[in-house]
Amino acid sequence: MKIETAPFFSTGGVPSLGMLGDYARDSWQRIVLYADVMRRRGNQYQEHLAEEVPNVLDFPAEVVMSGLELARPVNYGLARILTPDAPDPDPSKRPFVVVDPRAGHGPGIGGFKAESEIGVALRAGHPCYFIGFLPDPVPGQTVEDVMHAEAAFLEKVIALHPLSEGKPVVIGNCQAGWQILMTAAMRPELFGPIIVAGAPVSYWAGWHGRNPMRYAGGLMGGSWATALAGDLGNGRFDGASLVQNFEKLNPANTLWSKQYNLYANIDTEAPRYLEFEKYWGGHVFLNDVEMQYIVDNLFIGNRLATAELITSDGVRLDLRNIRSPIVVFCSNGDNITPPPQALGWITDLYRDDNDVLLHDQTIVYAVHDSIGHLGIFVSAKVGHKEHQKFASNIDLINLLPAGIYEARIVDKTPDTPNADLASGDYVLQVEHRGIEDVRAIVQPSVENDRKFAAAARVSEVNLALYRTFAQPWVRAMVTPQSARFLQLTHPLRVSYERWTDHNPLAKLVAKEAEKVRAHRQPVAPDNPLLAMQEAFSDAITAGLNSWRDWRDTVQETTFDLVYGSPLVQALTGQAIGDTSPPRPHPGISPEHCEYVRCETRKMDEDMQHGGLVEAAVRALFYIYRFRMIADERRVNLALKLVKPQYTQGFSMEEFRGIVRQQARLMLHDFDAAIAALPTLLSRAEPDAIGALGEWLQQVLQVPEAPTPDEEASLQQMLEVFERAIKAHAKALPPAAHASQTASQPAVQAKPAKNTTSA
Repeated sequence: MKIETAPFFSTGGVPSLGMLGDYARDSWQRIVLYADVMRRRGNQYQEHLAEEVPNVLDFPAEVVMSGLELARPVNYGLARILTPDAPDPDPSKRPFVVVDPRAGHGPGIGGFKAESEIGVALRAGHPCYFIGFLPDPVPGQTVEDVMHAEAAFLEKVIALHPLSEGKPVVIGNCQAGWQILMTAAMRPELFGPIIVAGAPVSYWAGWHGRNPMRYAGGLMGGSWATALAGDLGNGRFDGASLVQNFEKLNPANTLWSKQYNLYANIDTEAPRYLEFEKYWGGHVFLNDVEMQYIVDNLFIGNRLATAELITSDGVRLDLRNIRSPIVVFCSNGDNITPPPQALGWITDLYRDDNDVLLHDQTIVYAVHDSIGHLGIFVSAKVGHKEHQKFASNIDLINLLPAGIYEARIVDKTPDTPNADLASGDYVLQVEHRGIEDVRAIVQPSVENDRKFAAAARVSEVNLALYRTFAQPWVRAMVTPQSARFLQLTHPLRVSYERWTDHNPLAKLVAKEAEKVRAHRQPVAPDNPLLAMQEAFSDAITAGLNSWRDWRDTVQETTFDLVYGSPLVQALTGQAIGDTSPPRPHPGISPEHCEYVRCETRKMDEDMQHGGLVEAAVRALFYIYRFRMIADERRVNLALKLVKPQYTQGFSMEEFRGIVRQQARLMLHDFDAAIAALPTLLSRAEPDAIGALGEWLQQVLQVPEAPTPDEEASLQQMLEVFERAIKAHAKALPPAAHASQTASQPAVQAKPAKNTTSA
């Protein structure tokens, strides 16, 4: 936080002796208080690691199911979030399941504070669950074992909520994002809407000059270093090394800004600093086989994004098999998972919009302008805005037809029409996009892929060399004691362990800090020495940032020179001048082509199937075909009106299936879908057809007056309904015909109003 200061020379050219004394006293007091906070940090670190199930959840919870008891045990567990001070969640609402990343830190970041993913879901009335993990993995557990455990947890949640309107909403943060997507590709029937926040899925993707982390594997020569680290750890990979890699991305923050901010704002910053450090210092472990799988198949191999992974049971992990809506939340300010890595799998899997339609997949993306990686999960502003809108509009997201959409969240203002139909301080609008829009963000490049493909092949060779010639010797020399020594002497652990109450000097600092707090005398904000302090800090930050930029440029240039060289590419099977992709696109496989033919034939057959509900959905899509924006106010009104009238006899999930199917048919063959409306209406009662016309007119009034095109389309639909009513009357016997004519008024369009009468 910048401190507003007076001009430096306002005191007559140099600071007075009084100002020097005030600043010196304040500086000494801040040093003492800073040292005491670091002491408390060390104590907190030791207490946290001593807990049986360490986590940073801000909510009470109870274990519902332990992964240790599964047939293939894992160190994961399912916990129910308790609400002792709030009403019980609505049993009809779908539960939320938050999965935290196992990326070096302990669990709980998704419920780190009240304004979090868990917090907003609870306030929206949803039952909430949390999938966390213990610091130590079960010996021999694999990534696939974790996937099966997650599937078992979701089965348990589904069984506990038989009255829910749908399957659970699953949120995966960071590394947990690709984990739940893999599970969903294996068991798609267990998932409701899926939200992946800051989750890297397409690891080769990135913007030139901006995303250096993706080069790390290639610059290390591949995953042999991962195997070495696992061997030195005696079969365990230390998560502190992953955290260290994250810290290296921003040396200015790691080496200076984070600590300086605590020092400069020592009177107010300590609680927030300690809260965050409890999470950041909660290092956990992975099995060497887990980490090796992740690095080989995801980080370097990038096989998830192109459906190349196959489980031991023979199931191909193809993300196109997921039928639940997928919400991808990422940020331009995220240097760990930039938008190309969060969205690149879409262009990796799909050639065009028709591919998305044929696979009946709904993808919604939202790109934040500036928030950092951790801010996606822990920022109170993000929780209050993005996560709150996703949670309160999960039914809207769930009803979206197949396609690609962008979520936009706009502020409510006094002039916002029908503001009461939108929860909170914002309005969610979901606008239709296409593959080309995603491609513009990702900026895929065949040349880039060729370099990473070469790096992946070099990694395979180096790993084989290590396993053949070095690994037996390394494993023979490693003992549990040597592995423990490396763990204890890791620089990140030492930074926490060296300054605790076990250090005699720390106790002296604690006593002095008590005296300082009792007689605290902060320096005046206009003291010119504070300006000098800030300028000095800014200079250090700028210098470290310059060094980071130079380092990143050197790394990127080195990667390009090595893996873009004709020699390396030729040695890895890529001929010079070959412009073809280094790996075939999944969309051109024979299996996919046969799938497309079958789906096309099935949609042609389904055009004439359905009744009133199907006709209502087609009519609504026909009217709104010009707008291509789903506004939460209009959708909320439509759901409010449709539930009592048109969902009798089937569940909300069945209604979702109808909406998606009809939208799919209209996108497949618009003219044929509309031409079939009389056939669908012929299976409905005249009264119901008339009520449908009234419903359409009500929905069209929100949130603003309909456009002339929408008015004309509405009139066309009402004419179709009127003809259907007349055709139905002609088919009746004479006596019934007279009665029907007397009781059934014609369907006429009402003047559009910018008000609602629900």
